[in-house]
This record gives sequence, structure tokens and C-alpha cells, in this order.
Amino acid sequence: MSTIPADDTYSKTLFDGLPEFLPGWVWLVGGGPGDRGLLTLHAVNAIRQADLIVYDALVDAAILSFAKADVVVEFAGKRGGRPSPKQQDINLRLIEQAQKGKRVLRLKGGDPFIFGRGGEEALGLVAADIPFRIVPGITAGIGGLCYAGIPATHRDINQSVTFLTGHDQTGSMPTALNWDAIAKGSQVIVMYMAMKHLKSITEKLLKAGRNPKEGAAIICNATTPKQAVLVSDLDRIAEETEKSGLAPPALFVVGDVVRMREGLDWLGYVTHNKKLISDPLSSSRS
Repeated sequence: MSTIPADDTYSKTLFDGLPEFLPGWVWLVGGGPGDRGLLTLHAVNAIRQADLIVYDALVDAAILSFAKADVVVEFAGKRGGRPSPKQQDINLRLIEQAQKGKRVLRLKGGDPFIFGRGGEEALGLVAADIPFRIVPGITAGIGGLCYAGIPATHRDINQSVTFLTGHDQTGSMPTALNWDAIAKGSQVIVMYMAMKHLKSITEKLLKAGRNPKEGAAIICNATTPKQAVLVSDLDRIAEETEKSGLAPPALFVVGDVVRMREGLDWLGYVTHNKKLISDPLSSSRS
């Protein structure tokens, strides 16, 4: 349990000097990957001042507890294959409420500009001459990997990491991606929203020459109490994922950094006293 005092003096000190959320403004705020402890101070500061919060599907409802008592909260989440608000309707709602003098908070999962629609929404505000602020958030491709004990980069393994999305605007596999170039040039691949097309994606990577025995992982519900991690080889990950019953939201990770989980799964150590290995790369090769 936290020992930080919850008195008003502490709160004033904590938020002193942070921006005032002015009437008629829209703030596009990243809510992080799930664990509310990963919120930034700017995000909490925005939530505390907002008159209207329009939030996404992957935002933990507990985050809304920072809001003031009379805040209006509206769900605008988009989930694949399910009925969801149209993007244009969301844009219009933000604009209309800001024009009425409301402090409008668009609370998005992860980071507003990482495989979200933050850029589209911001440009809509620009067209309507609505003042706005962007508040970055920890994206799942970074925070989720950390909670799974998988480093996005490690000096002994990779000097680059590639972030991809597993589907385009239509829900199909992205057609604009050069899979041959990705397979050959990306040391570590982190893919969002890939489960729907996981089998096809792995087949493309393997066909392009990716090592079949390279480490691969699926991370579901990253950073939340429901987090689940499946580690396998690239040529078996799709089949094992299907058998496991795991479901989105999920990250797909390809690269030898996945093997580092045996030494860096700090969450498994904390929650289940998992024994960690000091040299996981050597152990995986033996």
C-alpha cells in the first residue's frame, strides 16, 4: 500500500505548475496500456479538471476515479467486429462540446499517436479552429513488453525495433507493408492488433526467411491483472495461440529478446515467486 499522504497540501504540490485545462479546449490524452500507475502526471491533471471525458475501450475504468464528481463520461471505444461509434461522430462530439465552452478530454489507450486515431482527431480540431493539447502516454508496445519481462532492446541482441499494426482501416492485413523487407531488416518486431491475422502474418515472415525457431510471444491484456503471456517459436506461435484460447487485446513480439523473459519476468517473480535465470540467452541455446 502506498505511504504517500492523500491530503490536499500534497495534491497542490504534486500538480503545482502543471497546465490549466481551459474552457473550450480539447486535450487528447494517452491513458497508458492499462495499469493506472503508468499514467503521467499530465494525464491525471487533465482528468481532474475535465468537464467531459470521452474514453476508449482499452482505458481502465479505474482511471476515471481521478475525475471530479460532476464530470460527464462517455464511452467511444472501438473494438474489432463489434458495433462502435464512427470516427466522424466522435470528432463532431469533441468539437461541439468544446464550442459550448466545455473542457473536453479525449482519453485514449496507450499513446494518442501510436496506432490510434489521435492524429485524425487533432486535425479535425484544427479544421474547426478548436485549441488543443496532446498528452503522450506509455504505449503498450513499450509498457506491455516491460510487464512481460521482454525488453524491446538489449545490447547483446538488437539495435533496432520495428512497430507494426496487424490490420488496416478495413480490418484486413496491411497491404502496404513490405513483409520481405520487414522480415530481413527488423531485428525485433512488435505488432499491435495482430491476433486476427496471426497465422497469415507468421507465414509471411517465415516465407521471407525469418528463422522458424526465433523467439515469439503473445502478450494479452498487458499490464493489467488479466495479463497472460505465451512464449513459443515463430513457427509454432500461431497454432499454440489458437489452442490456448487467448483473446485480444494482445501484442505479438518476434525476436530473440523474447528469450530474455526467463531472466527478466519480474512480475512472475513478484506474484508467483518465479525463479529467474541470470543468463537466459545461454540457457535458451543449450
